[in-house]
Amino acid sequence: MTGASSGIGAESAARLAEQGAELAIVGRNPERTRAVAERVGGTAFLADYDHLDEVHALADALLARYDRIDVLANNAGGLVSKHAITVDGHERAIQSNHLAPFLLTNLLLPRLITSASDDRRVRVVSTASRANMMGDLRLDDLNWERRPWLGGWRAYGTSKVATILFMRELAERLTGTGVDAYSLHPGLVVTRFGETSPLIRVAKVVTRGHYGISVAAGAIPLTALAGAAEVGAPSGTYFDRLTPNGSVNPQAKDAQLGRDLWALSERLVGLESPAKN
Repeated sequence: MTGASSGIGAESAARLAEQGAELAIVGRNPERTRAVAERVGGTAFLADYDHLDEVHALADALLARYDRIDVLANNAGGLVSKHAITVDGHERAIQSNHLAPFLLTNLLLPRLITSASDDRRVRVVSTASRANMMGDLRLDDLNWERRPWLGGWRAYGTSKVATILFMRELAERLTGTGVDAYSLHPGLVVTRFGETSPLIRVAKVVTRGHYGISVAAGAIPLTALAGAAEVGAPSGTYFDRLTPNGSVNPQAKDAQLGRDLWALSERLVGLESPAKN
């Protein structure tokens, strides 16, 4: 579970632990990540998604620790209110919300595939957002150098278009392997999300912190998709909370755009193109 040091990641981890899951708690903040891991009886792993070398190190640590991975929950990421470029040369929102989870998933993919069996399906679950509706995915401008930043909201929505496309293309590539892929919108949750955004700050003041649903409510979809129960929807499905086939940006339905995004993402994170299954 990435992004598990607070918010819906921490809440979902606690609920999954109650169901008997062994949790790998991945976060950026050492104190919070270790505290959550201790609380749920899991193991803490640290990684800052602004640095792709830390994603490589995280994958190495997970592969060394676990012979089997049943679920990879890509929940890390967030809104970046000020435009900035990472040390890897990518705009921060697209790196933390798409490129870093894309890299981690691909590095763990062989272990995920070998973990599947006739009586146990494996899942990759990625947190997207209804904000994908405001996205504008341009493969020639992932770094938002040719468009106004506008507080990062449209870039955030664009990164979530990428998340949905990634899960749909992953589902296609993993057909017949026993590994399924899903994306989800957890709801507008009152967490530390967007805490540097003036818009979120105003919303918190105006509504006295009640502009969205609780963390407990927001964790329900992520817990459901990462849990042991059958999902009941085809691999590649995007959920709006618990409802399958939620409304998406037309770009998120473009299979060719998904394939092109995959190829570009491979180049940007330095992966060799794996053979399709």
